[in-house]
Amino acid sequence: MISETEVVVIGSGALGSSVAFHLAKAQKLAVALVDMHELASQTSPRAAGLTSQVRRSELMTRLAKLAVKKIESFAEDTGEPFTFFQPGALKIARLANHEAQLKAEVERGRRTGVELDFISLDEARRKMPFLDTKGVRAITFSPTDLYLEPAQIPVGYSRAAGKLGAAMLPHTRVTGIKVTNGAVAGVSTDKGEIRCRFVVDAAGAWTRLVASLASARVPMVPTRHQLVITQAIDGVSSDQPITRIIDANVYVRPDNGGLMLGGYEKTPIQYDMAHVAPSFDIQDMPLDLGVLRGLAQSVRDQLPVFARLGQDLPLREHRGGLPTMTADGEHVVGSVPNVRGLFVAGGCCVGGLSIAPAIGEVLAEWILSGRPPMDLSALAPGRASADLRPEERLREACRDQYSHHYWERHETAAEATSG
Repeated sequence: MISETEVVVIGSGALGSSVAFHLAKAQKLAVALVDMHELASQTSPRAAGLTSQVRRSELMTRLAKLAVKKIESFAEDTGEPFTFFQPGALKIARLANHEAQLKAEVERGRRTGVELDFISLDEARRKMPFLDTKGVRAITFSPTDLYLEPAQIPVGYSRAAGKLGAAMLPHTRVTGIKVTNGAVAGVSTDKGEIRCRFVVDAAGAWTRLVASLASARVPMVPTRHQLVITQAIDGVSSDQPITRIIDANVYVRPDNGGLMLGGYEKTPIQYDMAHVAPSFDIQDMPLDLGVLRGLAQSVRDQLPVFARLGQDLPLREHRGGLPTMTADGEHVVGSVPNVRGLFVAGGCCVGGLSIAPAIGEVLAEWILSGRPPMDLSALAPGRASADLRPEERLREACRDQYSHHYWERHETAAEATSG
């Protein structure tokens, strides 16, 4: 156990391990990566492992584009083994307003240098032979989007950070953040005190709880997300694209000869980590296959292969995690108001794993230089659009963002309430 360092990163998922690696790589500040569980063991390795470069804003699109470039060079940058597949991604509109959304996304891609365009229904079927285009209005294709086995990112970054000299502190629970004269002075753990100048709260489902140790409010709601992977299916190949259906909020991709299916239900289970047992582990979280069967039925016309999910179509894996949702559907990245030296990397909104390489780089640069390398105010922990009160209003807005994850424009529950 160490007693002093310069930066303590709390949480070793994709975001925390990426921040720790990029800080350690700079060789300017001593870093400790702390996690109350085994390193890289909670939500990140249970993610879907998909990239989506054209996002709701130009800022997030630029970060997602950077993240893909960093994934492509991950093995070279870290010295860790890494495998990914880059067959591109299809996005499918079955409703008129979603066809208009796709047009806006194509324009955003052009402005930010991300290759994205409409393709014909016939071409989409050739790329994804399990797709039936009956009832489909329009499809876009992004040729540089990719997918990967998700554990590689947090495991690779944490191992690489350790090799560069970062202190690795698994099974270490942070119990307090010491603030002196408005600035971070250290953290308390169940194994002792660590003096430091900076703390990065990247604690995943526990991010909000950790921030509260410094009397900081970082509003986000851990929300259960599930996916399934089938046993091998004839005709599946790794070069088939990621496929998303906007109105159903469902995604599909190949996975070792089978197909992965996941999505965003209408009434997801939300967690309050202040009321879970100290021994809680994501792997112990109850799952519900009925949710995935319902999502499969919602896309049965386009993906009939999933019509009898878990019955005639046996499953290899059913897993879930606790990504954190925010009221405006955007990540939380940056410095916490009124606590100098406290930074947050969270509020991933079920998109944090694939963008973590970029978030880790820009946040590390911010800490090292004292200023962000780009305007990140839209992701600021103290932004008004994410700080809803009372608590039930925040939960309702986060629930709405989750259940319309692929929808770019709709009236949120928060807007309905305030209007």
